[in-house]
Amino acid sequence: MTISDFPRVHIATDHAGMELSAHLVSHLSAKGYEVLDHGPKVYDALDDYPSFCINAALAVVADQEAGTHALGIVLGGSGNGEQIAANKVKGVRAALAWNLSTAQLAREHNDANVVAVGGRQHSVQEATEIIEAFLTEPFSNDERHVRRIGKIATYERTGEVID
Repeated sequence: MTISDFPRVHIATDHAGMELSAHLVSHLSAKGYEVLDHGPKVYDALDDYPSFCINAALAVVADQEAGTHALGIVLGGSGNGEQIAANKVKGVRAALAWNLSTAQLAREHNDANVVAVGGRQHSVQEATEIIEAFLTEPFSNDERHVRRIGKIATYERTGEVID
């Protein structure tokens, strides 16, 4: 990959993922990614992660709609709540990744544009490898995957379930 191939990366976390988030901002920036941190800025064990994750997801969608290649990362203790919050944003397909295969398949088959990772579930090295796998895996553009994503998008826009 050349630097121009790298997506812009929007990242958000809760208190449980702050150490991992700080590492990823530094690590990915050093590799040439433009990383935008949507918070939090200070540790607060009682923080409410939805606003951070929703803002990161909104930024991914806004960039994509503007023609900018962008992906998102949301982090937490398990990644579950963060994935749920991100998926509330129209146009987001957030996937919880727990190993290299789930990260790669999220991009290859589902064209996921946000990855959720549990900071308490992995070492920093494991989490970094999972996220790098997500960021570097292209969407296959296979007709069946395009069709399925289209059905999800139709439901999101219209509420119509297509068989």
